[in-house]
Amino acid sequence: MEIKVYEGYDLEELIHRAKAELGDDIKILHYETVEEKKFWFLRGRKKYKLFVETIEEEELTEPVIKFEELLEKVEELIDKKIRVSLPQIAQNITQSQTVPDHIDNQCGSVSQFSEFTGDALHLINQLINKDVFPEVAKKIVKEGCGLDIDTNKWDLNTLTEKEALIKGIKKYIKFTGAFDNGDNDGGEKRLKIYAFIGPTGVGKTTNLFKIASYLVIEKKKKVAVISTDTFKVGASHQARTYANILNIPFYSISESKRLKNTVDELRNFDFILIDTVGRSHYDYWRLGEIKEILSSLEEEINNVLTISCNYKNDDALEVVYKYQTFFPIHSIFFTKVDETLKPGILLNLPVETKIPVSYISVGQRVPEDIKVLTPEVIASYIMGS
Repeated sequence: MEIKVYEGYDLEELIHRAKAELGDDIKILHYETVEEKKFWFLRGRKKYKLFVETIEEEELTEPVIKFEELLEKVEELIDKKIRVSLPQIAQNITQSQTVPDHIDNQCGSVSQFSEFTGDALHLINQLINKDVFPEVAKKIVKEGCGLDIDTNKWDLNTLTEKEALIKGIKKYIKFTGAFDNGDNDGGEKRLKIYAFIGPTGVGKTTNLFKIASYLVIEKKKKVAVISTDTFKVGASHQARTYANILNIPFYSISESKRLKNTVDELRNFDFILIDTVGRSHYDYWRLGEIKEILSSLEEEINNVLTISCNYKNDDALEVVYKYQTFFPIHSIFFTKVDETLKPGILLNLPVETKIPVSYISVGQRVPEDIKVLTPEVIASYIMGS
């Protein structure tokens, strides 16, 4: 390293001189200004001193990055890493693609249905496509089968697949019929009490009033409605509006003792329908509150569990099992069947839980969009007819 000094009257010219002699790669350290003295009363010209550091040739040389060589090294490292990791990755993928047991049971396999052939096998596949559990499909279809001599396997012995389905449904599913069944058989008149229970948003209130409308308008029954849903904003108002349209008594009650007293005053009625607040099946505290309110009439109440058909099968089963720990379930009332293309829940729930079924809601209109469940009705919705 060497420092050179350039002197002159033009700083820019000094810089050009330095670059001309030493090259463009110079380092200007600093410059100074000096005034030359002339006469004692006159100021002299301004002179500059430019201090420049020269850079040796080896200092100018920068290391050259050879990208091709660097890229080759990176690729070698990546290849090495892949070779080491690939066996473990393959094992993890295989494990992640293994179908869990509970899902495998739902999907079914060829070997699982190897005992069936022909139309029976076709019907089983149809049911599974509607989200019917494979084991449930097998049980139901087998009821409509006979042993085929040629193949020694089960095949349908009915004229149609729907007839075979109905036959199996009659075997494995119980039906309550309409709530007013037996009212005209000459027996003693007795007050019937139905409480609609179930999760939030399944349509308890709307479908309760579908039943109430049918009983009042079609059957000329004396009906009263009691709501214990004092939590949801507007719930009581909606129910009271329905009751006013039907011109039937309506009560809003949140205490067990008052509920008992009110029911005792209505003993001359044919039906009392109780609307309860919707609660999650995991909210044990709130379910306990509902149970406490209904406890004074526990032996008289028929609890109707309301389930939406657009629930997943496993979720619906969980709802039933959790509610069963708090309430004896009289029947399952299915709603919103018009909101699903795969109503396998209509078979899965009653077959797996052995709880009878009562009604199905097929739309929003009151009171038209409701049907009493029968084997034929379930078969029609499952078959899409």
